[in-house]
Amino acid sequence: MHVLIVEDDRLIAENLYDFLEARGHQCDFASSLAEARRIIGLGNFDVVLLDRGLPDGDGADLVRSLRAVGKMPPVLLLTARDTLEDKLAGFDAGADDYLVKPFALKEVEARLLALQRRRVPRDDGEPLQQGRLSFDPASREVCIDRIALRLPPKAVRLLAEMLRQPNRVFSRRELEIAVWGHEQESSDNLRSVLHTVRKAVSASDAVEIVNMHGLGYKLVCH
Repeated sequence: MHVLIVEDDRLIAENLYDFLEARGHQCDFASSLAEARRIIGLGNFDVVLLDRGLPDGDGADLVRSLRAVGKMPPVLLLTARDTLEDKLAGFDAGADDYLVKPFALKEVEARLLALQRRRVPRDDGEPLQQGRLSFDPASREVCIDRIALRLPPKAVRLLAEMLRQPNRVFSRRELEIAVWGHEQESSDNLRSVLHTVRKAVSASDAVEIVNMHGLGYKLVCH
C-alpha cells in the first residue's frame, strides 16, 4: 500500500512513517497543504493519511477541493477535534474515514487497509492482462497464453489481486486480507497459497512471484 502522510507534527509523522514502513508499506510525507497538493499531483497513492490542523489551513479544505476535480484517493482524516460536528464536517468535505488523536498505530493501519480494499474493484470490471498472464473477473479464470490454470479460489484471489498492480510489492497483510478478508494468525496459510500458485505456473516462464525479503511479494510478468 502506498500512503501519503500529511502531518506537521514531526514526531507523529515519524512514528506513522516508521510504523507503516516496517509493516511493508511505501510512504511519502508532506507537512503542509501546499506540499500535499504538489505530491498528490505527482504520485499515485492508494490512501492519504491527512491531519486537519496544518500550518496553511484545514486538511478538510484540501479534500473538498481535490474531490471537486476527481483527484483525491481515499482519505483518513486525523484530528484532535472530537465533537460530532467536527466529524460530520470532515465527512461532508469528502473524507472516507475519521480518527481522533491520540490513536493506536495498529488501528491506523487497519483503517487504511479497509479504505484500500473498498477502493479496489473485486469481482467485476474489465479483464486484466499483463504479458502472457490474464484474469477474467466474470469466469474467475486465470490464464497463461489463454490456457486456464487449475487453481483453487484462494489462489485465484491472490493472483487477481497482484495482477491489478504488477511489480508492486505487497505486504503479507495486504495479501492475507485480499485472500481471506482478514489477517491470518500464522504466515503458513499464505505460504501454502503461494506454493500452490508457484506450482501452477512453474511449467511456464511467463510469470513469477518474487519474495522481497522483509517487505513482501511482487508479481513479475514476462
